[in-house]
Amino acid sequence: MTALSRAGEPAAVRRSRPLQAVADRFDEVFDLHFDEIHRYVAARLGPDVAEDVVAETFATAFRKRHTYDADRAAVRTWLYGIATNLIGRHRRSERRALRALGRRGPDRPQAGPEDRVLDEVSARRLRPDLAAAIAGLNRGERDVLLLMALAELSHDEIATVLGVSYGTVGSRLSRARKKLRAALGDVNPMRQEEDGRG
Repeated sequence: MTALSRAGEPAAVRRSRPLQAVADRFDEVFDLHFDEIHRYVAARLGPDVAEDVVAETFATAFRKRHTYDADRAAVRTWLYGIATNLIGRHRRSERRALRALGRRGPDRPQAGPEDRVLDEVSARRLRPDLAAAIAGLNRGERDVLLLMALAELSHDEIATVLGVSYGTVGSRLSRARKKLRAALGDVNPMRQEEDGRG
């Protein structure tokens, strides 16, 4: 068990280790979370921008590793927070990518395994009409929805990532779902997708 995974220890012991754990074992943090953070950023901004944003995410985390507080967030959640803040700087790129996906659908699979994974995620989760509807959401609603759909974070984790209350996460998600249903003609995109498979 690593210092980063000792969640069962008493709070006093955990508090004495988290800064040292992140500082001394940053290579483990990188190895454990790079792929997951990269998939999330690439799904939101595209593979070209993702490389730079993920590099900046980990560079920021490394610079701020001494400020990490395990009582406030798990390392994974902390990294999603940094990545989501950086994605916010690229919100025009994200909206353009979503609108483009809405017009033409997902690209054909590329040669590399990462590109195939991204295409599969786009095809499954961001069908063209859904992508266009997501592009119409405001930033807060889009962040909540995509942190849940792409990163599979819980309401509590999303609240921590965005620095908002649990209730705010719920209300943003509810508004986003209503807007998406209205934009899609009151059709549940997940049910339509399942019907299309069978």
